Formats: sequence, structure tokens, C-alpha cells
Amino acid sequence: MKTRAISFLCLVALCACGGAGSTPAAPAQPTTAPTNAPTSVPSPGAPSATQLGGCSIFPADNAWNEDVSQLPVDPNSATYLASMNAGSTNLHPDFGSNPSYGIPYVIVPATQPGVPVSFDYADQSDPGPYPIPPNAPIEGGPDATGDRHVLVLQSGACKLYEMWNSTYIGPGWHAGSGAVFNLNSDALRPDYWTSADAAGLPILPGLAKYDEAAGSGIFHALRFTVSQTQAGFIHPATHFASSSTNPALPPMGLRVRLKASFDISAFTGESLTVLVALKKYGMLLADNGSDWYISGATDSRWDDNDLNQLKTVPASAFEVVQTGTIVH
Repeated sequence: MKTRAISFLCLVALCACGGAGSTPAAPAQPTTAPTNAPTSVPSPGAPSATQLGGCSIFPADNAWNEDVSQLPVDPNSATYLASMNAGSTNLHPDFGSNPSYGIPYVIVPATQPGVPVSFDYADQSDPGPYPIPPNAPIEGGPDATGDRHVLVLQSGACKLYEMWNSTYIGPGWHAGSGAVFNLNSDALRPDYWTSADAAGLPILPGLAKYDEAAGSGIFHALRFTVSQTQAGFIHPATHFASSSTNPALPPMGLRVRLKASFDISAFTGESLTVLVALKKYGMLLADNGSDWYISGATDSRWDDNDLNQLKTVPASAFEVVQTGTIVH
């Protein structure tokens, strides 16, 4: 089960997530058409930037695209890992070939009309209209009881619209919270603001996507969850979902990477691609949920047998890297 807080002073239990093993009620709709498959466009001597729907997923120097393989290890790494149960937990891909598993997204054209949206937590949500079609895929399917994320990338405008706990009510949508991200900008949400994610982060940039894993590679950080976090965050996160002041617990936005010494030579296929990315770009802690669950996009083409290799990787093979100070 996932819980999150909308503000430091008001901790509210908001949502339950499939990452803990719940079964969504109905299949999600297809993620994208093949023509919208993500690609990376590395240039010599410069960072790579993932392209999706004709848009770069944030500038190449954005935190999501940062190579963290040479950053120093956080002096509290061992303490954080212990609190995240790294000694008794392995990685778990929170996505697979089941079309109701993972987080779906859809790409719409610049001409997609905006529709009204309303929010339970409007004070920390970007107001509408949002260009979300009535048949936009909902995480877990239209009758799911989990996080019910809706992610929409508008090509042309290169804006990302994300909602949590979403329901179509015609002619628009109602959601728990919503956020809009300009993919051409490094701007963060205001400190202490949530998004469609507990950490105030965008979700789509941190998803493992099939076309990346089966293609030229994943050139960005991934998103993951753990069961307990502290009341603090590290940028690019802007929000926390905890009332705990225990400094041993990880803050939102904590970044971990797979140790360079961990041997991945026996891994194959999509799992190998994920592990290569985890050594270079790592993962950002984005929500409370099952320990060491990695988020991925809904796609029936995932090879579950291949992804099962990830379940053999111990969380103790990771280390926490220094990326900034904790905001309380």
C-alpha cells in the first residue's frame, strides 16, 4: 500500500498502489503507437536526451539525464540502505507483459483540445484545462482501485500532463492532484508541492520503456519506491510523504546507483539494458510503496522471463550517491 502527504502539516492517506501486489480490475489501454517509440540521441561528448513524441524528455543537463556514475558515495549510504531493507530485498520490476501492469502513458498532438479538470488538492495542482482525451489510459484500467495515474505527453507543445487518482467524468476529468511539466525546462515545482507523485517529481521520465530497453538503451534515471521515508526531500524532488524525523530513513529524491563492481556480464536482453542504466544514471526515490520496486511503462511486449533476471539483483548491490542537501 502506498500513502502520501499533501503537506508537512497535514499528513493524509491517499492511495493504494499495485506495487504491493494488488490486482488491477481491468487492462490498461496501449501505451503508444510504434511511431512514438522513445529513442535516445547521443551526440559526441555530450549527454544523451531521450526523445518521445518529437520532444526531448527535459534538457540533456536535467537531473533525470545526469550521469551519476562518478559522483561521491553519500556518507550515510549504509544507514539509508539498512533502513530500506537492502540486506534482505532484491530488485523487483513493477511492470511486465500483463497489460494491466505498469504505468501507461499516451501521446497526443498539439491540436488535442483541452478539457476541464478538477482536483481534490487544488492548492498544489496546476489548473486546467488539460489536453487529455476521454479514453486516455488509466493505470490499472478504468475500474482499478490503485494509484490510477494518467500521463499525457502533448507533442508540439512538449508539455507533460500527469494526474493521480484520475476519473473521467465528461467532458473532463477529476483527480486527486495534477501537475504540468514543460519538457524544455529544468524548472522544478515549488518546494513542498506534490505532483501526481508523492515526491513532486514527474513520472513519465523515470519509467523503463520497452522500446528503450529493447533498443539503443536507457539514457535516464529510473523511478523506484521504498516502504518508509523521512519528512524531507532532495531536489529535484519537492515534496515528502512522511511525518517521521528519523534521519536514518531515506528522503524523497534520494538517488541510488548500482555499484560499478557488481558483475552484470551474465545478464541478457532487457534486464541487461536496465542494469547498465542503473550503473550510469541510477534511480530516484519517488514514492512510498513496496521496497525496491522499479517503475516501468505498460507494454505487452515486455519479456517476463527476461525481466525476472532483475529479481536476482540484491538491493545491497546499490549505493547512495550525493546529489544535494535534504530540505525539511
